[in-house]
Amino acid sequence: MSSIQLSRLRLPGQAKRDVATREKELRKKMGYTQLRLAEKAGVSLGSLRRFEQTGDISFASLVSIAYALGCQDELAHLFTKPAYRSIQEVLDEAR
Repeated sequence: MSSIQLSRLRLPGQAKRDVATREKELRKKMGYTQLRLAEKAGVSLGSLRRFEQTGDISFASLVSIAYALGCQDELAHLFTKPAYRSIQEVLDEAR
């Protein structure tokens, strides 16, 4: 798996390409062809191919792919409160 962390990426284009790379690596590790994953997720083969090449995909299709790969729990972490970066942030929030 790719060791790049999304929190360290500066541009949205980098983030979406990284997610696509990790999806592709997981798909292959699980032994799925693009066609098999597309069928399992209920997305078009063209959408999956475009996603793996460019990172572009609809959110609904991304969610379907995540479920098909057993990664649905990771979706629960989207837009959650980020971890504290300093003790000062903890103290400021306590006020």
